[in-house]
Amino acid sequence: MKNLFKYAGTYWKAMLVIIAVLILQAYCDLSLPAYTSDIVNVGIQQGGIEDKVPVAVGAEDMEKILLFVSEKAQERIVNSYEKDEVSYDVEAYVLKDAVKEDEEKKEELSDVMALPMMMVTGLESNSDMTKELEEQMTANSAQGILPEEMDIFDMLKVMPAEQREAFVEEAAKQMEDIPDTILEQAAISFAKTAYEELGMDTDSMQIHYLLATGGKMIALAFLGMAASVLVGFMASRVGASTGRDLRSKVFQKVVGFSNNEFDHFSTASLITRSTNDIQQIQLLTVMLLRIVLYAPILAIGGIYQVFQTNVSMSWIIALAVVLIAVVILVLFIVAMPKFKMLQSLVDKLNLVTREILTGLPVIRAFSTQKHEEKRFDAANIDLTKTNLFVNRAMTFMMPVMMLIMNGISVLIMWAGSHGINEGQMQVGDMMAFIQYTMQIIMGFLMLCMLSIMLPRAAVAADRVEEVLTSKTVIHDPKQPKAFSGKKKGVLEFEHVSFCYPGADEEVLHDITFTAKPGETTAIIGSTGSGKSTLVNLIPRFYDVTEGTIRLDGEDIRMVKQHELRERLGYVPQKGVLFSGDIASNILFGNPDGNREEMEEAAQIAQAVEFIEEKPDKYESPISQGGGNVSGGQKQRLSIARAVAKHPEVFIFDDSFSALDYKTDVALRRALKQKTAGSTVILVAQRISTILNAEQILVLDEGKVAGMGTHQELLKNCEVYRQIAASQLSEEELKAGMEGKEADSHE
Repeated sequence: MKNLFKYAGTYWKAMLVIIAVLILQAYCDLSLPAYTSDIVNVGIQQGGIEDKVPVAVGAEDMEKILLFVSEKAQERIVNSYEKDEVSYDVEAYVLKDAVKEDEEKKEELSDVMALPMMMVTGLESNSDMTKELEEQMTANSAQGILPEEMDIFDMLKVMPAEQREAFVEEAAKQMEDIPDTILEQAAISFAKTAYEELGMDTDSMQIHYLLATGGKMIALAFLGMAASVLVGFMASRVGASTGRDLRSKVFQKVVGFSNNEFDHFSTASLITRSTNDIQQIQLLTVMLLRIVLYAPILAIGGIYQVFQTNVSMSWIIALAVVLIAVVILVLFIVAMPKFKMLQSLVDKLNLVTREILTGLPVIRAFSTQKHEEKRFDAANIDLTKTNLFVNRAMTFMMPVMMLIMNGISVLIMWAGSHGINEGQMQVGDMMAFIQYTMQIIMGFLMLCMLSIMLPRAAVAADRVEEVLTSKTVIHDPKQPKAFSGKKKGVLEFEHVSFCYPGADEEVLHDITFTAKPGETTAIIGSTGSGKSTLVNLIPRFYDVTEGTIRLDGEDIRMVKQHELRERLGYVPQKGVLFSGDIASNILFGNPDGNREEMEEAAQIAQAVEFIEEKPDKYESPISQGGGNVSGGQKQRLSIARAVAKHPEVFIFDDSFSALDYKTDVALRRALKQKTAGSTVILVAQRISTILNAEQILVLDEGKVAGMGTHQELLKNCEVYRQIAASQLSEEELKAGMEGKEADSHE
């Protein structure tokens, strides 16, 4: 998991910008439910009146309010308003600007006026309770003192101050248990009636409030959309850049691998890691930036808003989170092992597919198509079954999550309806609570969805990291030396031994010889004697276990690999061509070479004949791996590629095996002239190829069985004599023993 964040963390500056934009998006998304609540509560239910304290009230209504407060409170209310005899049809009191602009003072004033406004509204409703209260007050008064046409407010005005205050205190005690929401609604109702009596257009106020709030919601929606698009764009760029950089790093790492590393990582596995694995990381990087960072911001913001809305139902949020956590835990326990298997199964399928496709001619020749089909089906079915299991887990998760979401919605409505009925909350608050809850659940749902992809991507990241952190056995020295040029082209093996990593026995043991410029050093031996292994040590495909290899007097381990390989012309046992054309393949090691050099190399390699037969000559296309040329043509083009490089040392690893005898002789004759000033290392299976070599090295089970010329080895080396006897006639053997060079072969 840490590798995923490490790869994404490379672009930490972009991530900071993305987090800032995500916070903006979350602010927009979390603000919309509050505005929805305001539209329902204030815009519809309260007629667009949002102040709990009336900004203007008629003198008559003000007198009624003052009847229900103490003398100290009366003074505070009066000091908060100022008389206005001009703006309205009747004398009015207008809230002072200093109080309007101070939310704390407005809140304190609301606490003082809320109960009196509710009592005035209730008494003006002419309800049965109001009539009963009037009858009680009339009965308690001295008969004949209060006229019958007096209403309850007139009665309170003429009451002694002490009696009125006692009445107000008693009424206040009876209303202590009334919820704040009912007091607020009563205050709003009083304010609306007061505005209407002053001649104010309350319908216009409501429309203005709805349009203003709706406009804010539209603006927030567009801003949130813009933030979402921007985050998506930036996250995609970061993900694509991460994938690009990882592919580049993996490629550079793999290019620097020695044969030892290639023995550890299969080709199919490296291809999967470079493509499918990095694609998984790239996709997850986008999801991390788009969802993983956004989900907690949204969930935390939603929880904060929920506590601002109505804390009494917060237990529902806790229940939803617990249920979702249980679902995620079950999915992780059941599906996690399968996720870890997926990438290995993809590796296996790629390996089987690659083997079948590259070995198709052999498969057809041996009629084993059915067997290979079964191998492919087995790998394909294993991957399919695992994918199906994962997809079924996801399919199971979605309905369960939707059930939780819908169940929570029903639970909120059930609990909210009771709260509304008891006056503890308003309809808009319940709607906002539902939206906030859904946003919180959606945040966890997004994380849950991502948890399905996360294990697979984490495994992919670990696999890529395994390649990037693998230790390359062969590397350049910290303080490399330069070739002096004093012994140009001289190659020396000094007591060289080699053992493959992890093997118990040495493949080569105590090899010592010197190859000089202008001479051909041939290496021959039975299959498995270590011929190819020996020449692979020269370009440092492997490093020697013991001993030293020197070129130009310098230990090849003490110079840069690039400098070493610039002096070598290597022709592998199996000719390798690259997609392009014939010209690009010949000049592969000498891209700055001219056409004359290219044609000369082709002439020496005896490739001109088949090249000239092609319609496009040197511009003729070469398919991937050289599939559109024969084995012999492939070898000749590989030899031409080495010749065109003009190296100090030529290495031919059994590079003439696919050539016919005539072409072999002509090629060696032309090559002898071209390599007159170069050192030639020639691995061969055929005696005829090395008859005229100045030095022949005979290997037997990794040891030097003999060294010398053809004539000397026939006399002194039993192993060489046995090889020669299996390939040459008695006359040729006799001629070799007598020292007669077989010029006729040339």
